[in-house]
Amino acid sequence: MRIKSGLILFLWGCICQSVLSVEPIISFPIPLQTAYAGQTISLERYDMRERFDREQSIIAYNHSASLLIIKRANRYFPVIESVLKENGIPDDFKYLAVVESNLDLRVVSPALAAGMWQLMPKTAQQFGLEVTDEVDERYHLEKSTAAACRYFKSAYEKYKNWLMVAASYNAGMGRISEQKENQQVDEAFDLYLNPETSRYIFRILAMKQFLENPKVFGYMIDHDQFYQTIGTKDVVVKTAVPDWTRWAQQNGISYAQLKDFNFWLRDNKLINKEAKEYTIKVPDKADLKFNSTKIKIHNPLWVTF
Repeated sequence: MRIKSGLILFLWGCICQSVLSVEPIISFPIPLQTAYAGQTISLERYDMRERFDREQSIIAYNHSASLLIIKRANRYFPVIESVLKENGIPDDFKYLAVVESNLDLRVVSPALAAGMWQLMPKTAQQFGLEVTDEVDERYHLEKSTAAACRYFKSAYEKYKNWLMVAASYNAGMGRISEQKENQQVDEAFDLYLNPETSRYIFRILAMKQFLENPKVFGYMIDHDQFYQTIGTKDVVVKTAVPDWTRWAQQNGISYAQLKDFNFWLRDNKLINKEAKEYTIKVPDKADLKFNSTKIKIHNPLWVTF
């Protein structure tokens, strides 16, 4: 009996010691206001505060996904920002791509929206992308970003409000226009919408705050833990390609490496009856092995040391 009691006390002591050593779970401060695309947004109203806090908490404590988002942003934000600027779209719209896909270029939704901007096939074609069995430009970073910009411009012509544009990217212009008229409000966060769209704009606002300075949320990433920049050369193709594997080998790479840098090629061949011009990215062999000196940090606040 004494042995059993002693064992219980020992185990209880271990549990207490373990509990005392556990890192605290922090509820992060909620700002009084935030900003998006030049618009200052007050978070003092009870529902605005709570909706922002929900998304902030989910992002902060979704550790594995949020770590990967920072590393991917370091690679993809320079490209996305350049296309947004070229098209006159506010820089903050890069956070839509994060919320849509976690910056995963290959992701496909259950509804068959694809790519970093999660475009549906008909929407993609409407805004100038090729979507076929052989070529699907929703997976092409530069072209899909340009197509998203065309959508943003079209929506801004209608709403003259960038947050409303962002909400419409999730729900569609038809639904947003209908509810805006029915509910007689001018701001997206004042609309009563389906849960996904109601959360969408707050996800964007919270993701912006997180990515501006992840250290505030306890994220520590050393320089060498980021992904290096991999140089590529452009090879223009104007003819049919009977076999992409053979084409890749002739250009000094494997089929898998060809797909890594040109995931928009959807088949192992290209018929190309219309003799269209396609630009294929071929990675530099020297960059295929990890080299920390080739890591370029896009935002110095992302790096621990």
